[in-house]
Amino acid sequence: MKKVIIVSVLSLLMGTSFVGANAVAKKPKPLFTSNTPITAVLNAPISSTYKQRKKDVRIYFDGSLSYKDDQGTNVKIPTKIKTRGNFRRLNCKHPPLRLNFNKKATKKSVFAGQNKLKLVAPCESAMAFKELIGLEYLAYQIWETVSDHHFKTRLIDLSYMDSDQKKKPWSAKAFVIEDVKDMAKRSGRVPANVSKAKRSQMDLGQTALLELFQLLISNTDYSTLTSRPGTPCCHNTRLISTKESSDQLIPVPYDFDVSGFVNAPYATPAAQYPIKTVRKRYFTGWCKDEQRFQDAIKRFVSKKSEINNVIEQSELITAGTKRKTLAYVEKYFTLIETPARVEKEVIGRCRGKVVSG
Repeated sequence: MKKVIIVSVLSLLMGTSFVGANAVAKKPKPLFTSNTPITAVLNAPISSTYKQRKKDVRIYFDGSLSYKDDQGTNVKIPTKIKTRGNFRRLNCKHPPLRLNFNKKATKKSVFAGQNKLKLVAPCESAMAFKELIGLEYLAYQIWETVSDHHFKTRLIDLSYMDSDQKKKPWSAKAFVIEDVKDMAKRSGRVPANVSKAKRSQMDLGQTALLELFQLLISNTDYSTLTSRPGTPCCHNTRLISTKESSDQLIPVPYDFDVSGFVNAPYATPAAQYPIKTVRKRYFTGWCKDEQRFQDAIKRFVSKKSEINNVIEQSELITAGTKRKTLAYVEKYFTLIETPARVEKEVIGRCRGKVVSG
């Protein structure tokens, strides 16, 4: 009994959810066991793929992904590609891609066990857009620092070869995002099969943590309860749960390109909030017991030096951008470490009635 009580108290204090008694956590697949960038070449009919960007139903095109393994051996894997996403798919010169692997062909490679992966790459070729990818990658790294429930990522130094021979080759820093099923398995959980969620179903500790993270990166483009029709819940958030129950849903965020932290030129705040720029922080979380917010704040404060280290040690952004980013993050900590501002700008700004649990 004492052990159960201790675990429960620690869970509340740390703002994390522990793996259930019947859950079996799993290690990440080979691709996500290292942070060392992979050098790779994508050879595919990229022009034909991009032409389909505006279609609701888009087909995969056959190509290949080649990389050098740890022994310097060139490994070539058959890889299908198609465009994905919403805004970036329709508006970027280089729309984001989904990579589709044949699992049998990936055996004994770093991509072993992978099926479909989201590839995040610069929207345009200009240096400014390359830095935006670096900042979005750092947002994933910061969330990984704070929460046990996160999507893993892996950097790729990627060269693009258009087999249609209509586009000149180009290179960019990119990254791939862990599959949602694999992410859930690492916590001994599964993706929640729900189209929307109730606040009473949510793990309130993790939800508060996510909401305070979205405040850190100044992101209003997300939801923990709803999504677009026909897509899994929720908007730029995936919910995971135990196999036995759809209660205590844990929200896991992704897709941070319209946050103030990234500050993309096309980014605008959600229309329902009274702010005109994404750089202006505005808390959008739901009301819950105040202690949930206080516990989440304690978690962030305890991780402050690690968060700053993630930014300081990055080689993906210039020194000038690094200074601006650190200053932007420092303003967040000034907010959450000032009780009067927390009362006014977090607790006093939460939405709906208080949900306890």
